[in-house]
Amino acid sequence: MSTQHDSTISTTELARQLLKDNGVDPDKKGPSQATQLAALARERYELFMSDDGRPYGITTGGPNIALPLRGKAGLRSQLARVFADTNGGTVPSQSALADAMTVLEGVASMADPRTPQLRVARHGERIIVDLGTADGRCVAIGPDSWDRLPASPVVFRRSGAMKPLPEPVRDGDGLARLRELLNTTDDGFRLLAAWLVAAFIPDLPHPILAFRGEQGTGKSKGAAMVIGIVDPSGAPKRTAPRDLKSWAVQAFNSWAICLDNISVVPDWLSDALCRAVTGDGIVDRALYTDDDVVVLEFRRVLAMTTIDAGALAGDLAERLLTIELQLIPDHKRREEAELDRAYAEAHPAILASLFDLLAKVLKALPDVELDERPRMADFARVLAAVDHVTGWSTLDSYKSTAADAVADVLDGEPFAQAVVELVDKAGPEGVTLTATQLLDAVETPEKLPKKWPKDPTRAGGQLKRLAPALRTIGIEVDDSQRGPKPKKQRLYKLTASPERRCETASPASPQAPKTPVTCTNRGDASERPVASPLPGQGDAGNAEGDAGPRAASPHDTGSDLPGYRRGDAGDAGNAEMQHLSDAAPSPQMCAACSTPLADFLIASGETTHPCCDPVPTLGS
Repeated sequence: MSTQHDSTISTTELARQLLKDNGVDPDKKGPSQATQLAALARERYELFMSDDGRPYGITTGGPNIALPLRGKAGLRSQLARVFADTNGGTVPSQSALADAMTVLEGVASMADPRTPQLRVARHGERIIVDLGTADGRCVAIGPDSWDRLPASPVVFRRSGAMKPLPEPVRDGDGLARLRELLNTTDDGFRLLAAWLVAAFIPDLPHPILAFRGEQGTGKSKGAAMVIGIVDPSGAPKRTAPRDLKSWAVQAFNSWAICLDNISVVPDWLSDALCRAVTGDGIVDRALYTDDDVVVLEFRRVLAMTTIDAGALAGDLAERLLTIELQLIPDHKRREEAELDRAYAEAHPAILASLFDLLAKVLKALPDVELDERPRMADFARVLAAVDHVTGWSTLDSYKSTAADAVADVLDGEPFAQAVVELVDKAGPEGVTLTATQLLDAVETPEKLPKKWPKDPTRAGGQLKRLAPALRTIGIEVDDSQRGPKPKKQRLYKLTASPERRCETASPASPQAPKTPVTCTNRGDASERPVASPLPGQGDAGNAEGDAGPRAASPHDTGSDLPGYRRGDAGDAGNAEMQHLSDAAPSPQMCAACSTPLADFLIASGETTHPCCDPVPTLGS
């Protein structure tokens, strides 16, 4: 025992002597691991805060890629590796790493904030696309051409959901090769190609690409390929998120997202998708804190696949770009492995062709002006530029698909259908009523549908949400008026355009009442009696025909309506048939306004125009 103790003392003394010989005081402690870690980080990384309060670091002299300080996959893990390399393999403790990160966050907060971009970014007149490689290579697309760059002039961030893009290579017509992989129509493919071009432009809202078709049309595979062209991921197709927080995390970490096999879109997800198109921000409590928050800001490129997404909300339907996929015959169906090989081989050429087209679009875009600006006007302007450089008609196709999507919304809303039927039955003045009177006036189903408004407040709100869709089919909604005091209830004025009245008029099935529905008569569609012949008029009243309900004339227009005037009972005799003579035959006149009647009204026994008030009876 004594010998071992003496040996230990001699070894310790020898070590202290060696430290003294090398100029090191053996009684002085060295810097802690946390201090060494903080010094290494400040030496090797440029630290800063993003606009949303997240700390990042960029490797000095390395790729322009922002590494998050928080979390395990970022600067923290890299710093631990550097420490081990410089300290003979010694691994830093977790507490030392945590202490160092706290110091580095303070250093980052003193720098000017920056905004790390995800996959695509604007840099002057050029668009920078991050290829996602470890060395930070990128592609810069300008108004004249595109080039590969060894390093990005823009700070990008990465996420675990991202995979690298292949380098674009001009190898024939890449769009033609993509066309062979999809089974849509030529117009549908051109619209899809224009959407892909716009997907690389970061500073505009992008409509949600919707692949729609029955089973066996290749929706899921087609959507995965299209999203992979823009933003490859290990999970290009994803199920609908469970809640808003899980959706925000997905959207924050991917530039392009595809929700697969959507059958129903709940209201919260519909609103979230709309916000993600135009720009969204989710605030949540920071981990391990009581009063700190984190902010997830994003504007994303979205796609979905569906057979029928059910009754979409009107604001979501207006943001859709629908691509109809055709059924693939069994003899033309291809195996998935074969499609994967063809897609992987074509991907570089597809990117090159898209970047060629994008460069032309960027050059033409400043000179493009739209006569009419539809919803998603920025995207529509890009389509107009695509049409200018290619000779396509993608803007017209987009307007057509948008109108179809809105019509589908109205088809799925029983309350909207009831409102449309009410307006179509009204005269040119339309209907003006309160929300309560509206619920009483529309035809209520025996079993109320799920979305049927249960009270006047919900009826008014639902009518407000349906207003944009109703306008697309020619029904205007005006809620700017108020009723008389003391209640001053809001009045809703619903009027059909002259074009809609002409389209919906049908003499073969006259059902429309001639009295406009107002807040006073509450939609009473009963006919008033028509004048009977006055004494001494003989058979003049025979030309009156039946007093049943009559349909609107397809020849009536809005400009004709002010010219009609109310007649009296004596005018009914003007409708009497005249004998033929050498002169031109006198036209049969309207019993109410004394203007000529159309031939089809005469043939059906009508004596007044549908928009005229019926002639009052004697004693009325």
